[in-house]
Amino acid sequence: MTDDGTAGAAAALGSALADLNRVLRRSTSRRTGRPPLSDAQVEVLRLVERWPEISVKETAERLHTAANTVSTLVGDLTGAGLLERDRDPDNRRVVRLRLTPAARGRIGEYVAHRRDLLLDALDRLDDQARRDILRAAPHLHRLAGVLADQEGGEQQRTDTARREPERRP
Repeated sequence: MTDDGTAGAAAALGSALADLNRVLRRSTSRRTGRPPLSDAQVEVLRLVERWPEISVKETAERLHTAANTVSTLVGDLTGAGLLERDRDPDNRRVVRLRLTPAARGRIGEYVAHRRDLLLDALDRLDDQARRDILRAAPHLHRLAGVLADQEGGEQQRTDTARREPERRP
């Protein structure tokens, strides 16, 4: 049970995280000169990065999304040169997904730009604020795991726990 102060602080945290994500996404897109991918496209790429050779069906299950939606996303990402899809040699009805070298490069570029933006911003904060924010990172990852448990059960929790820090192409 939480008190009113905790509820207000939780609402402020959610707002701050949304603002931070939006600003980082916009700034990183400007730095790379590319329009951002949709959140859904990013989730597919992140999942394929963590689980190379995952099938379209497994991707849909892990993302709790309809298979036809994932199929459309995969088609768009394949067309953009970011995903490769091949038929499973043991079951020709199954399509396996892999990141392309272009996707790996884009992810690496995005991570570097995002890191640099954060480092520049952190340098503008006082020492105590910088330390507090950096110390919060592991706790925020654990919080994401708790939320994943609530949302989608143990499978989602496993995926979140294995996730590296935010990587958005």
